[in-house]
Amino acid sequence: MIIRKSMWFHIVIIIIFSIAISDTYAEPFGKGSSRVSVVVGSGYTLNENYVILGLGAGYFVLNGLELGLDGQAWVGGDPDIYKLKPQATYIIPTQSRIRPYAGVFYSHIFIDGYDDQDTVGGRGGIYFTSNEKWFMGIGAVYESYLDCDKDLYSSCDDVYPEITFSVSF
Repeated sequence: MIIRKSMWFHIVIIIIFSIAISDTYAEPFGKGSSRVSVVVGSGYTLNENYVILGLGAGYFVLNGLELGLDGQAWVGGDPDIYKLKPQATYIIPTQSRIRPYAGVFYSHIFIDGYDDQDTVGGRGGIYFTSNEKWFMGIGAVYESYLDCDKDLYSSCDDVYPEITFSVSF
């Protein structure tokens, strides 16, 4: 009997300890976590090649569900292009360091010398987590221009790769 009481005592202590530290060591996609990310890439539009530089931030309102706002500057071509992109992303929970993700976004694009543009789209790919603080994503983006001027753009839909580096806190 003494052994059984001792065993239950240890099990209760382990459970209480696990609950106590669960928020301290929450995974990067847990409710209440925040994200800061950097985007680096290349793009082609308006018959120009661009380097895409971006910063983003997000907040996980639920486990795996992030609401975020990203900004991009398309530099190296003419005209200069800037994007503001509110988005929602869901990271599928797994027992692995590899996590599939899918998301939707709206984007407002500021183009020097042209009318602003609006787009909607989706993105998906895989996040690789190294530890509980940072993760890297590799995926693809589909973006569709609303009220697209076919005289100005060769296509009103784009598909392009994305690579992101993010820090969670």
